Amino acid sequence: MKIPPYLAAPVINGLYGLWHATLRLSEANREAHQNYTSRVFAMWHGEVFTAPYLRKELRIMTVVSRSKDGEYMARLLESTGIKTVRGSSSRGGVAALLRAAKIMREENYDACITVDGPRGPYHSIKDGVFFLALHAGAPIVPFRVFYEKPKTFASWDRFQLPLPFTRAALVFGDPYIMESTELTPEALEKERALLKQKLDAFTSPFDPLSGGGGS
Repeated sequence: MKIPPYLAAPVINGLYGLWHATLRLSEANREAHQNYTSRVFAMWHGEVFTAPYLRKELRIMTVVSRSKDGEYMARLLESTGIKTVRGSSSRGGVAALLRAAKIMREENYDACITVDGPRGPYHSIKDGVFFLALHAGAPIVPFRVFYEKPKTFASWDRFQLPLPFTRAALVFGDPYIMESTELTPEALEKERALLKQKLDAFTSPFDPLSGGGGS
């Protein structure tokens, strides 16, 4: 029998906090987006484990599936101080994104979106991030997480779990405003290509051959 979400979330959050306490976290280029009141942070689903730690002084919101598994995730995220709006690409997605955009405009929340979630394909960007940014009037901030020693799972997103006592880096790209004002198929194709180019341009600071940057 499954443990109810309201009971499971505090336990999982406690274990999550203990795990993260062993990590050595660093950040790069966080100051680049600080002149904006609301931003849409765009990241890959497989790098989400450390994402709650981007919050700090920010008021972060994200969209979580209405599924039963989504209820566990929503409870866990809310226990870390992240606001959730329920919906997905298949169930209430547009309505959830419109609610999220309204909260961003009226309450100065930031949003964090896993752009290839919730079910992939791997590193294939969905349109929700652009819909949200346009309706919220907010810039997109490409964002990635790198680990020195991760365990990579054979899931669709190649989920990465940092090993205890390893180094982790949160790397922010420069914020940018979408060029498109209407989300036509042609405009969306262009925006997907641009965001993927920016996310792929990041290099891990733990790669001795890289400069550890992004754009």
